[in-house]
Amino acid sequence: MKTQIVTLLSLSIAFLLFGLWHTQSANNSTVEWPMYGGNAENTHFSPLRQINRGNVSKLQVAWTYDTQDSFDGSELQCNPIIVGDTLYATSPKLRVFALDATTGKEKWSFDPNEGQRPQGAQRNRGVTYWAGDGQPRIYFAFRNSLYALDAKTGQPVNGFGNAGKVDLRDGLGRPDAERLTVGITTPGVIYKDLLIVGSIVSESLPAAPGHIRAYELRTGKLRWVFHTIPHPGEYGYDTWPKDAWHYSGGTNAWAGLALDEKRGLVFAPTGSATYDFYGANRHGDNLFSNTLLCLDAATGQRKWHFQTIRHDLWDRDLPMAPALVTLRKDGRTIDAVAQTTKSGHIFIFERETGKPVFPIEYRKVSTVGLDGEKPADTQPLPLLPAPISRQMMTEAMVTNRTPEVHKDALERFRKLRSVGQFDPPGLQGSIVLPGFDGGPGWGGGAFDASSGLFIINSNEVPCILKMVERPKSKAQETARSLFARDCASCHGKDWQGSPPQFPALIGLESKYKETDLHLIVRNGIGRMPGFASLGDEGIKAVTKLLLTGEDAKVPVGQGGSAIDLKYTIAGYTRFFDKEGYPAITPPWGTLNAVDLNNGKIVWQVPLGEHPELAAKGIKDTGSWNYGGPILTAGGLVFIGATNYDKKFRAFDVKTGKLLWESLLPASGNATPATYEVGGRQFVVIAAGGGKRGGESGGKYVAFALPK
Repeated sequence: MKTQIVTLLSLSIAFLLFGLWHTQSANNSTVEWPMYGGNAENTHFSPLRQINRGNVSKLQVAWTYDTQDSFDGSELQCNPIIVGDTLYATSPKLRVFALDATTGKEKWSFDPNEGQRPQGAQRNRGVTYWAGDGQPRIYFAFRNSLYALDAKTGQPVNGFGNAGKVDLRDGLGRPDAERLTVGITTPGVIYKDLLIVGSIVSESLPAAPGHIRAYELRTGKLRWVFHTIPHPGEYGYDTWPKDAWHYSGGTNAWAGLALDEKRGLVFAPTGSATYDFYGANRHGDNLFSNTLLCLDAATGQRKWHFQTIRHDLWDRDLPMAPALVTLRKDGRTIDAVAQTTKSGHIFIFERETGKPVFPIEYRKVSTVGLDGEKPADTQPLPLLPAPISRQMMTEAMVTNRTPEVHKDALERFRKLRSVGQFDPPGLQGSIVLPGFDGGPGWGGGAFDASSGLFIINSNEVPCILKMVERPKSKAQETARSLFARDCASCHGKDWQGSPPQFPALIGLESKYKETDLHLIVRNGIGRMPGFASLGDEGIKAVTKLLLTGEDAKVPVGQGGSAIDLKYTIAGYTRFFDKEGYPAITPPWGTLNAVDLNNGKIVWQVPLGEHPELAAKGIKDTGSWNYGGPILTAGGLVFIGATNYDKKFRAFDVKTGKLLWESLLPASGNATPATYEVGGRQFVVIAAGGGKRGGESGGKYVAFALPK
């Protein structure tokens, strides 16, 4: 009997000790968010469940980090990564920093501006971490350079490229490479010893080609290149004019990549060819623009592809990295890849073969374009899932917020064409819905493998696509004629632009020195191309015009662009009512749940509000939104994104019910991240604002349950 008692006592003590050890281990546990989108598959999903449906209402601010780098018009789109107990992210000025993930205290900082004033707002959506060989590294891009930093100190790694950086213009294969703009806004993916990246290039000619490239992680040496504008002898070359690879640009994978590490496959979505809206100099389908590419990650060789828009004339870039998902269909488990488009469609393919999971219809479309243009005669549309955005604006959709705004908007609507997708651009002007930004945007979607639900946010703001004849080059140019020909299509004849993508040019004299603005006009910045082709006198004259309003003659032969096209867009115009709200009935922004197993929309709710309208009782309108959602095993969808109400929200993944919201210091136009350090789960988001006239900020805010 004594023996049995002693044995039971010993077992009780053992179980108690195990419980204490397990509790201590749990309290010291770490769950990372180690890369952009949460994982290589880009599913935006975390297994964490400490914060769940039952307690999310108790969330409170755990820490705030102020970058102190915001400025008028700046943005903050970064999805921070968390490795161990360290958070890595960027500031509005593209300063890279490391924080203690439990307190927000800065560990180190690296400023590529080297103390100089940033040349305008630049976008960055995150950094890439590599554990390395005992020397972990952070990779990120600043302007034309790809940097490698020591993850422990923030200092450039001398063995990488030239003193820690590689010039992204090298290897473009263009004689004018030094005058082209190329960068990386969305982090790449790591496969074995390679960093695979896309790029951001100009959306006006001259533009860099959108090569997909792989660099050696240790040295920065270029290992392989995939030409998205095919060279002679390469697949797809016959879908372009024979010399297009010399002068055309774009077709770049700016939105990010996804990696199937087990199969060694990298998936890259591309954008449209430059110029976006008129392609008289690029007749043909233009592979591999607007294409989901599956490449061998080790070699860059094409495995399969699918082109979602043939000969794009609507700037219908594939706006987000695909998600690698596992589905159940017809009793079969399918490893698939889901690619969302600006138009709100979701194309789903088997990962290894590219076979569509749901049927795709090739629809006959109009080929009546502007003179010199040759639009494609058919375009593909998936029959499932159903699009999550409205596809065509009708009179019944014209805003009825007040009788006055309805009357005004209806009169203007009746002067425009509105016939749905794939209406070739013309001189009359047509409604594009979803608008130029989408529909779904770069924030991406979140996938829950247990339910098959794909969560994606979308905009419902119509745009007006109107083409105008581009002023011809003259024997004798002036600064104003150069501006009208090369700048007005983006910044407007009145210099008001379409912020923030195309900023207003009023008051530049208070923001820039002449030398700084001269460099921007010459070399470009962000999506703006460089205009070195104007020559020194032309650049000098345009710079002076922008700073002083003074016009000047430009010597003969100093004007002209590399590619002269007959037509250009009249401006990136949104179809607003006379009070500045979308001239379409709400919702103006939505959050959606799609069951990828059967292609059905499970729920759809408005996302965001306009506070001034809500104060008048006009609530749940939805709003413009930028940045994506994340999902957790706790049954929660976390998303900021909304432009005007500055709120961070949590929804029930099963129903779309709003469970929690908190006011941010600026709009959270970024994708959040969640992680666990020391047994405590955090959710963090960048609050940078700056979109669509919103106030700019520069803070990171982390939330957690009370201790």
